Amino acid sequence: MLQLLLGRGTAGLPPAAPVDFATLRLPTSPNAALAAPPGTTSERHVEIPVFNLAPETAWALLRRLGDGMDRVWLTAEWPERRQAQWVERSRLANFPDLVNAEVRPLPGGTGLFLYSRSLTGYSDFGVNARRLAAWRAAFERAVATAK
Repeated sequence: MLQLLLGRGTAGLPPAAPVDFATLRLPTSPNAALAAPPGTTSERHVEIPVFNLAPETAWALLRRLGDGMDRVWLTAEWPERRQAQWVERSRLANFPDLVNAEVRPLPGGTGLFLYSRSLTGYSDFGVNARRLAAWRAAFERAVATAK
């Protein structure tokens, strides 16, 4: 635990693993947030509309999403899933939170799935939900710039 909190970047983290958004079950604790296209999950989540762009284009944008964000490091990519994972560490206490993002072809375009969760503590005081809103906005800006 100490290494997790004292680490910088990806140091001290558990091994990266992809998220299966089809079977994902959110924890009962209020320290995780999910955003997904309508009708793709029965878990509580914020809905993200389907994007009108090719999955390959969305994947290229997604891979660069964390670039330039403060205290964000890429931990792994799974190109066959079009999924990536980052760690974002809090400014004051260096708490590591994981962010997984995936793009997937859906009827009408490409869906964006975002999942952010704390590795420590019970409650995140809404940090993960605010993070997903910021990541979604960053993706939407990247899409607008790419068009």
